[in-house]
Amino acid sequence: MRAATHADSRGPERTRQRLLDEACRLFAMHSFAGTSLQMIADTLGVTKAAVYHHFRTRDDILTAVIQPAISEMYAIIEAAEAQRTPSARADAMLSGLVDLTVKHRGLIAMIGTDPGVTSALQSHPDVVELFRRPGELMALDGSAEAEINATLALAGIATTASSPVMQHHDADVLRRHLLAAGRRILGLRARKT
Repeated sequence: MRAATHADSRGPERTRQRLLDEACRLFAMHSFAGTSLQMIADTLGVTKAAVYHHFRTRDDILTAVIQPAISEMYAIIEAAEAQRTPSARADAMLSGLVDLTVKHRGLIAMIGTDPGVTSALQSHPDVVELFRRPGELMALDGSAEAEINATLALAGIATTASSPVMQHHDADVLRRHLLAAGRRILGLRARKT
């Protein structure tokens, strides 16, 4: 009896996750703006009311899709801020960001290439601030050079990891090379492995 109760209680969780997975697939295929709640319902073979049971708007779905990565980013920033020196903070931020980017390649591609996603995220001040903080932590000083290098590293990591051309690379290989390139751009010492 207990197993059946457990299975029944997981049904809504599975349905919610199926909705999120399908929304991500449709966002990638049709863009955020080009995907409706009705399209998500139709591809899953459920009613629009079933989608509304879990999410009221596309923005709610987008928020739920990015939430795991957002939570991870907060933890990475917190760990980087705990470091004692600017170089250690920059390296911790770089390492965490590379890990996050490689892990969430598809999500990073969607955020970086879909103007509708970018626009929707602009309405979340906490997310805007969150996206600003890594560059600050990776800039070793207040100089224009440090700020430009941090921005270059951030953009390069996101673009490279999410590029369809790079999808054939193993995550470990991609991670290793992104870290090495990021450290060179930022002027950080290479770590011995």
